[in-house]
Amino acid sequence: MPVLSLDAPPARFYFHWRSGRLRAVGWHPPERGIASPWPTELSGPMNAIRDYFTRPTRLERVPLALEGSAFQLRVWEALRAIPPGETRTYGELAVLLGSGARAVGNACRRNPCPIVVPCHRVLARNGIGGYAGARGGELLAIKRWLLRHEGVGI
Repeated sequence: MPVLSLDAPPARFYFHWRSGRLRAVGWHPPERGIASPWPTELSGPMNAIRDYFTRPTRLERVPLALEGSAFQLRVWEALRAIPPGETRTYGELAVLLGSGARAVGNACRRNPCPIVVPCHRVLARNGIGGYAGARGGELLAIKRWLLRHEGVGI
């Protein structure tokens, strides 16, 4: 299971792959080595992710290996339907999914593939909300950068 790194404007990201599918994105170096150069079979999806940081596009062609509850999978699918440059509130997604805003927030917090599953596009009703369980610091700065990069005024 290779781990590939990518230096992007807001941070260095680590992409964890299994059988050609993305299973996690992280901000901290993994315990074991990072594959370099990128394996040929992953160069297409990694190039798409790298290109996102130049020109925000949908990353729907990046194959995923998501593991979560049925509800989490529904939330993550709804997140992937939000186009770059658009946002939704936790409440709006809750209505769409027949759930509560807090449950949507919890599913976003457990999103294993941020950026590709764009939980940064989900905002609180009256503010930016959190990111990956953080209410401040480096992670919230990354969310702000991603939103500005996509043209969202915050």
